Amino acid sequence: MRIGLLRETAAREHRVALVPATVKRLVQEEHQVLVEAGAGTAAYFTDQEYLDVGATIVPTAAAAADGADLVAKVQPPDPGQVTSFKRGAVLVSLLAPHVNGPLLDRLATAGVSSLCLELVPRTTKAQSMDVLSSQATVAGYQAVLFGATKLGRFLPMLTTAAGTIVPGKAFIIGAGVAGLQAIATARRLGAVVTAFDVRPVVKEQVESLGAKFVEAG
Repeated sequence: MRIGLLRETAAREHRVALVPATVKRLVQEEHQVLVEAGAGTAAYFTDQEYLDVGATIVPTAAAAADGADLVAKVQPPDPGQVTSFKRGAVLVSLLAPHVNGPLLDRLATAGVSSLCLELVPRTTKAQSMDVLSSQATVAGYQAVLFGATKLGRFLPMLTTAAGTIVPGKAFIIGAGVAGLQAIATARRLGAVVTAFDVRPVVKEQVESLGAKFVEAG
């Protein structure tokens, strides 16, 4: 199979659809992987790292997609990129179908099959393709770090010869994947954490992370 990896062009997007370790496995399975130059730069993967695992670096997105049986991206492709996809190709990407109807129509007209990753059922069999959970984990972690930089005080208790600073408090709303990661991160930073969720069943998970669960009502 010929696989094309395109560089992300969306503002502030630092992810890449295939990391060198994944490309290595694909090459070992005798697939040809074409990587657009600079595709991994924002994610701290150099072109040389892709070359070292057997990929071919090409100068443009069009060159990576040209003749590819499968095209890998994180964000939806630009409309202009679709013209480079061959009829019968498969695009694997986040596609935000609720706001990208015209793009989906363009892909269909071009004869491109699209696998919308955010719509993959969250079942045991598809767990390895569950991008929503993995990205929610990142969001919960980053939310606490960002909040801590804006708080204007320390989260952990700090005792020095000059006195003691009491720990900061964090309140997490929702104890899904993002919420649980936020709780764990805030606790590791030393905050006193309470959390709320409309589902009483998550109380045990919240408390296992060292937070106090606030029940509805």
